Amino acid sequence: MLDIVIEARTAKITPGFAVKRILPYQLRRMVGPFIFMDHGGPLNMPTGSVSSLDVLPHPHIGLSTVSYLFNGNVTHRDSLGVEQVIKPGEVNWMTAGKGIAHSERFEDPAMLAGGELEMIQTWVALPEKDEESDPTFENYQPEQLPVFTDTGVWMRLIAGDAYGLKSNVRTHSPLFYVHVVLEEGVRFGLPTGHSERGAYIVRGSVEVHGITYKAGQLMVFTKGVDPLMIAKEPTTLMMLGGEHVGERYIWWNFVSSRKDRIEQAKEDWKQGRIDLPPMDNEEYVPLPESKSKPAGGPPPNALS
Repeated sequence: MLDIVIEARTAKITPGFAVKRILPYQLRRMVGPFIFMDHGGPLNMPTGSVSSLDVLPHPHIGLSTVSYLFNGNVTHRDSLGVEQVIKPGEVNWMTAGKGIAHSERFEDPAMLAGGELEMIQTWVALPEKDEESDPTFENYQPEQLPVFTDTGVWMRLIAGDAYGLKSNVRTHSPLFYVHVVLEEGVRFGLPTGHSERGAYIVRGSVEVHGITYKAGQLMVFTKGVDPLMIAKEPTTLMMLGGEHVGERYIWWNFVSSRKDRIEQAKEDWKQGRIDLPPMDNEEYVPLPESKSKPAGGPPPNALS
């Protein structure tokens, strides 16, 4: 059975870049340690418009950002001095810890020639013991990530452990994150051994207990129940979950177990106490002028 089905909503991250926002959701803010999920694209941009997608330097605390591309290229620069072009099938895993700033720029010649862009970005909340750790960045190549194939099934384990596979991507808590491609008619089960599990439908559709779910929906499954999904057509899924790390507050790009820590991060960014990327420090995203307080705490229960 399903605890809830979350419909992706439209969110603008830059004036020229609207994404499908999946998490956080009012009735279900997290799945395991995953507290944020955006699906960008697919986009075909005319030459000269790609720069409008650029995400200027901005800060994070208390989380790891996980970037994964299906198509296109993105240039990452951060305050550690890292410059990394991420390509399809690679993983950029940036742990903010006590504070980091980074940018995401679209500078690849293929993109500038009107190529296609499609990516997923998730945030993983850190356990309390790691919230104030030193920031780190790692890029993982496709050949470093386990791949499994069977009749009508292809999947890549991005992080964690699932289906008897284990990824070498360094994480801070028990989780799984899997890219799955299914042919029409294939029956596919959930990974076991994790208390919270979800599957986001990137494209295609699946049937669960006689009900069909479509692209743009995140299915969050009931703990201890292991239904089969049946692909109604060629389908791509991003499956994610793991163990809950505790309730978290989230405001803008900041995640913490403490409201006061988010207030401190706001002031740190305003006062320039979080360094900008040394190779991208001419502009940045200012702190939003918002009177809203950090959202968090246990959400209401919901069934769908």
